[in-house]
Amino acid sequence: MEMKNLSVAVVGGASGFGREIAVMMNEQGAKAVTVIDANFEGAQETVALIEKAGGTAFAIKADIASKENAHASFHAAVKAMGRVDSMVNCAAIYPRAPLLEITDDQWDIENAINIKGTYHMCVAAINHMRTRVDGENIAGRIVNITSVDAFKAHPQNAHYAATKAAVVSLTRSFASYVAADQILVNSVAPAGMATDRVLQAGTLPEMAAANPLGRGAKPREIAEWVLIAASNRNTYMTGEQIIVSGGYVYA
Repeated sequence: MEMKNLSVAVVGGASGFGREIAVMMNEQGAKAVTVIDANFEGAQETVALIEKAGGTAFAIKADIASKENAHASFHAAVKAMGRVDSMVNCAAIYPRAPLLEITDDQWDIENAINIKGTYHMCVAAINHMRTRVDGENIAGRIVNITSVDAFKAHPQNAHYAATKAAVVSLTRSFASYVAADQILVNSVAPAGMATDRVLQAGTLPEMAAANPLGRGAKPREIAEWVLIAASNRNTYMTGEQIIVSGGYVYA
């Protein structure tokens, strides 16, 4: 199993794509899964799904826009599981706004969660993973969830796209900085997925029409690539942007 004996943290695992990742990590043999999310009720629901399947899981409530809270949530995950071998940063907000009408408040909340929150969690994870560096074995893995919007014009949601482009840059910087420590940092950029939120919003037909495959992805199809990057199978890939778009973006 890909995740065998790994203790993992999924930031933003209370619903949607993040929940899919957390559940699949358990299916693939994770020793324990901690879900970190501002939506504590949703995080508990994800934990219940994992426990029902026979796994071990924990829920932690956190506002990752704050360094203090973000780091405290990661330390709580370490305390609950004993260690964190892999972390997935999936927390993000996605409010649409016309390109010429994006407000300061909209910019601030996008930046706070999508960029700053991701940064805080990466720093917390790296500080922990560095405590077991031996110069030879993999000390830890981080996977940041970005978006195809980072690589293609998206005037319907420019502020979100800009934050995801920033996370691509952060991923490369972190990967370079900790490569000698054998900490692997990568990102996965999905195209439109048939998540519950997308289905409820009614935007799936729009996404499907723009895709060469003529359909939106099932969340599980994208999550498979997250697991590869976060799992024991990944021993050499770092600083990479894995684009899983069904041909929507070629890079």
